[in-house]
Amino acid sequence: MAERPMQVGPGLSVRDFWHNFLGDCPVWYKQTIVAFLLINPALLLLPAGGTIAGGVLVGEVIITLAMALKCYPLLPGGLLAIEAFVLQLAPTHAIYHEVENGLQVILLLMFMVAGIYFMKELLLFIFTKILLRVRSQTLLALLFSFVAAFLSAFLDALTVTAVVITVAGGFFRVYQAVEAKGTASTELEQFRAFLRGLLMHAAVGTALGGVMTTVGEPQNLLIATRLDWDFIEFLVRMAIVTVPVLIVGLTTCVLLELVKICGFGTRLPAGVRSVLVEYDERREAERTSRETARLVVQATAGVFLVFALAFHLAAVGVIGLSIIVLQTAFNGVITEHKIGPAFQEALPFTALLTVFFAIVAVINHQNLFTPILHMVLEMDPEVQPGVFYIANGVLSAISDNVFVATVYIGEVHSAFQANEITRMQLDKLGVAINTGTNIPSILTPNGQAAFLFLLTSSVAPKINLSYGRMVLMALPYFVTMGITGWAAVTWLL
Repeated sequence: MAERPMQVGPGLSVRDFWHNFLGDCPVWYKQTIVAFLLINPALLLLPAGGTIAGGVLVGEVIITLAMALKCYPLLPGGLLAIEAFVLQLAPTHAIYHEVENGLQVILLLMFMVAGIYFMKELLLFIFTKILLRVRSQTLLALLFSFVAAFLSAFLDALTVTAVVITVAGGFFRVYQAVEAKGTASTELEQFRAFLRGLLMHAAVGTALGGVMTTVGEPQNLLIATRLDWDFIEFLVRMAIVTVPVLIVGLTTCVLLELVKICGFGTRLPAGVRSVLVEYDERREAERTSRETARLVVQATAGVFLVFALAFHLAAVGVIGLSIIVLQTAFNGVITEHKIGPAFQEALPFTALLTVFFAIVAVINHQNLFTPILHMVLEMDPEVQPGVFYIANGVLSAISDNVFVATVYIGEVHSAFQANEITRMQLDKLGVAINTGTNIPSILTPNGQAAFLFLLTSSVAPKINLSYGRMVLMALPYFVTMGITGWAAVTWLL
C-alpha cells in the first residue's frame, strides 16, 4: 500500500510545499540549498563559529552564482542573506550602509539600462546595416566586435548584447523563409555557425568596451565611487591596461576568422544573405517618416549621453533618467504600460546586487578577508596588482564579477582608510580589481552578465550555442586578453 503524503491542512501536503520551493529546480539543487540553511546555524556552535559560518556562507553564495543556470541566484542567495542576519552574522543596519555606498550603481542599473532600452531601435538599425552591407567575413566580425565595444563603453554591455541577440534572432526567424526556398540543410547549419561566431565576437566586444568606463559594467561605477574617480579619470587610469587589451582582443577577432578555429570563420551563406537583404529592403520601403524621426531623436539622445558622461554633468543614474525623459517625451511614449517594460531587464539584477551588499556586510563584520588581504599587502607593492588581477579573474570566472569586485574594492578601501596602503597603491589596486573582474571573467558565462544573458536567451538553443561551446569559443580570447591584461597590470602600472 502506497504511503500517503503527510497532511498539513485541508487538501495540502508537505510535498506540495516542497514542489513549490524553488519551482522546477532539480531536486538535488533544492536539497543542497536546504542543507546550506541547516548547516549554517550548527556552525555557530563551534569555536569562532561566527567566522566559520560567515566563511561558509560566502562559499555557499558563490555556489549559487556558479549554478545560475539552475536557478536565478537572487532566490537562494537571498535566503542565505536573510538567514545570515537572523543568525546575527552582521547587524541589519550594515546592509543599509552598504547600499548607501553602492547607491550610484543602483541608480545606474535602474535608470541607465532603462534609458538605453528606448534606444534599441537605433541600435538595431546600426547592427542590421553592418551585417548586410559588409561582405568581408573578417571585416564584419571586426566591426561587430568594435561597435559592441564602443557602445558598451558609453551605454551598457547587457543592453548592447540584448540588441545583438535581437538582430540575430530576427534574422534567424527568416529560417522558415529560407527553408521554403529549398535551401540545403548544410547552408542552414552554416547560418547557425555564422550567427554563433558573430554573437560571440559581439559579446567579447561588450567586455572590451565595458571595462573602459564607469558605465560599462556595474562594478566599474562602484570602484570609481570608492576611489573618487569621475568618468574621464576612470577612463584615463584604465587606459594603460584597457587599450592594449582592446588592440589584442580585436586582433584575436581577426585571427580567429582567418584561422577558423574554435567555431569561428563560417561565412554567411549566399542563399541566406539574399533572403535577408530582400527582407531588409522591404522593411526600409515600409519605414514611415515618423519612424525616421524616432531614430533621429534616439541618435540625438545618444550624443547627449556621451557629452553628459564625459563632462560629468550629473550623477550617472540621473543622466540615465534624463535619457528616459527625453526619448519618451519626444517619441510619444506617454503611457505607463509602455514605459514599464524598460525597467524589467535591470531590476532583477538590482535586487541581486542588494543581496551582494548584504553578503559584503557579513564579510566586513566578520573580517573574513582581512587575513588574506594582509598576506597580499605584505608582498612587494610591485607584485600586488598582478596578484589581485589573477585572484579577481579566477573568482569572477567561477562566480560573478560584480560580487567579486564589490568584496575586493571594499576590503582594499578599508585598508587605505586604516593607513595600511598609500593612495598610489589604492589607485593601482583599483585598476587591477576592475580589469581582473572584467577581462579574465569572459572564460565562462558565469563571469559576465552579458554572456549569461546570451546563453539563456531564446536564440541560443536555435543556433546550438551551449555552455560548453561558449567556453570553447571564449577560450582564445581568454588566453590572449587575459595574459595581456596581466602583463599590463604587472609591468605598466
